[in-house]
Amino acid sequence: MSNQSYITLNNGVKIPQIGFGCWKVNNETAAQQIYDAIKVGYRLFDGAIDYGNEKEIGKGIKLAIDDGLVKREDLIIVSKLWNSYHAPENVELAINKVLNDLNLDYLDIFYIHFPIAQKFVPIEEKYPPGFYCGSNGWEFEDIPISVTWNAMENLVNKGKVKSIGISNFNGALIQDLLRSAKIKPQLLQIEHHPYLVQPRLIKYAQDNNIQVVAYSSFGPQSFLELNSPKAKNAVSLFQSPLIKSIALKYKVSTSKILLRWATQRNILIIPKSNKKERLIENFNINDFDLTSEEIEKISALDIGLRFNDPWTWGAEIPIFI
Repeated sequence: MSNQSYITLNNGVKIPQIGFGCWKVNNETAAQQIYDAIKVGYRLFDGAIDYGNEKEIGKGIKLAIDDGLVKREDLIIVSKLWNSYHAPENVELAINKVLNDLNLDYLDIFYIHFPIAQKFVPIEEKYPPGFYCGSNGWEFEDIPISVTWNAMENLVNKGKVKSIGISNFNGALIQDLLRSAKIKPQLLQIEHHPYLVQPRLIKYAQDNNIQVVAYSSFGPQSFLELNSPKAKNAVSLFQSPLIKSIALKYKVSTSKILLRWATQRNILIIPKSNKKERLIENFNINDFDLTSEEIEKISALDIGLRFNDPWTWGAEIPIFI
């Protein structure tokens, strides 16, 4: 697995710094994409209940194991608890469904996807529920984060999950969670790209030995197919004069510059691609180093532009995080 770096979490578990993101991976091609990615060398696969493709991901994993490409213990399989399952009994329900869909005995990493507790939707009624909260529209449950986290900790104690993390949390929520947590979060997954650097949040997490994981490393590119007005109006990071000039200097693609900017700052990445040549390129990014000045210049592109913002999800009751 050339140029792959491993990071040790605060519970001693080692995971790859470069993973494969399963968001928006089509159900029809997911199994083959996972198989191909394993063949390339990827060992971490970042999924979620809300992505609606875990059965297919499980098929790809099984095929790779059956063909002798990897053993189960070689892989880091990730999922996320959706908003509708924050009550303790539903956390257990959700992990059982995830493990059944993936055809696995345990999960390596399980995140709380958002710090938002929506009304429970039975699996028999709609799965994954997405933003559907029943016929009355957007509804919520009064489940504190600490209660949900305690249920996540119980999954670790039962051996169903090895590491637990949080996603889309801000600093104040993390600070509050740390006050009651028996198991400190191992990971924090956030939207992270040069338009949304979040340096103080990253420093706070790293100072507390919580591994930061970046999603949407290419910024607006990830949201164009979702018809996001913000993404459509933003200048593509692939077309940024700064990124293009640095890419030209190193004779690499602009995407490789964006990914290396993250990994060189000890951030884990989970890019996705449907093309095998891009799969390989995204995997082999730690073979050169940006200068500290180049890293600072890229970080200076920050304009606080968040694309995955619950405030813009279209709810009648806007959600703050």
